[in-house]
Amino acid sequence: MSSFLLGITIFIALLTAAAMYRVAVGKTIFDRVIASGLVGTNGFILLTLIGFIFGRINMFVDIALAYALLNFVVVIVLGKYFDRGRERQP
Repeated sequence: MSSFLLGITIFIALLTAAAMYRVAVGKTIFDRVIASGLVGTNGFILLTLIGFIFGRINMFVDIALAYALLNFVVVIVLGKYFDRGRERQP
C-alpha cells in the first residue's frame, strides 16, 4: 500500500510541475491564476498523501485544510482583482 501511495504522490508532484510551467508561461493572466489554483489543489492532495505515507494523517490533514482554504481565498481575490482591472481599461 505504501508503494502505491508513493507512486501516486510522485505522479501528483509531476502534475504540479506541469502546472508550475503553465504559471510561468501562461498566455493570459487568467490562465496563470487557474494554474496557480491547480498548484494549490495539488499541494492539498500531496500533503494528505504524505500524511498517509508517514502515518500522521491527523497533523497533515489539518495543515492541508488550512492550505486549501488559503488557496481558495487567494485565487478568488486574484480573479476579482484582475477582472476589475480589465474593466477599467479604455
